[in-house]
Amino acid sequence: MGDKVKRIALWSGPRNISTALMYSFAQRADTRVYDEPLYAHYLVNSDAAEYHPAAQETINSMENDGSKVIELMLTDNSKPVLFFKNMTHHLLDLDISFMSNLVNVMLTRSPREMIMSFAKVIPNPTMKDIGYAAHIDLVKRMKESGIKPIILDSKEVLLEPEKRLKQLCNEAEIPWDANMLHWEAGARPEDGIWASHWYSNVHKSTGFAPYKRNTDAFPAHLNDLLNESKELYNQLLEMN
Repeated sequence: MGDKVKRIALWSGPRNISTALMYSFAQRADTRVYDEPLYAHYLVNSDAAEYHPAAQETINSMENDGSKVIELMLTDNSKPVLFFKNMTHHLLDLDISFMSNLVNVMLTRSPREMIMSFAKVIPNPTMKDIGYAAHIDLVKRMKESGIKPIILDSKEVLLEPEKRLKQLCNEAEIPWDANMLHWEAGARPEDGIWASHWYSNVHKSTGFAPYKRNTDAFPAHLNDLLNESKELYNQLLEMN
């Protein structure tokens, strides 16, 4: 590509501390962050716009053409490090060959906690909403193309944020920056227009909250989705 920019692409399911990681990288003076640049592409090419909050506002606020977003990801050189927070399932019908030019991080989370959190906003999610199957499919495609992703579990980051972030920086070949551990409470200018529906907890935070298991009762109508997700989650961890 001719430049020395380090392009880090986070591929996550929803409710996986992906926004906290974006805020963490935003504390680096050498880094520019992007919030879900492929979201509008996903909305205009699926039925998700029918039930996602702020869907039309999202479509109106950002580039809808996924190929143009990918071009931006590959050509922007505004900072030495670029961090793209993405949802795996937003890669709808897109050629993944561009990922060979990126540091690709697959972020996952225990399905029980993730689904409970997601269902507070979208009460009846399906597998295409939560991304576990898409994660497995993407990792397989990446490995077939000779691309080795970094697989990261949200729980491990919350248990040992400094250790895990140092490891991530080392694998991405960027210097460690202790500023990544803390940020000011409130919204960030990079937040997507959908932030008011999803980011309330992150906006209250000033760093990675200590891990605390959710002991609330799991919604019975989502048990089948949970069981399917558990199998895929365990399979993904074994692919590291």
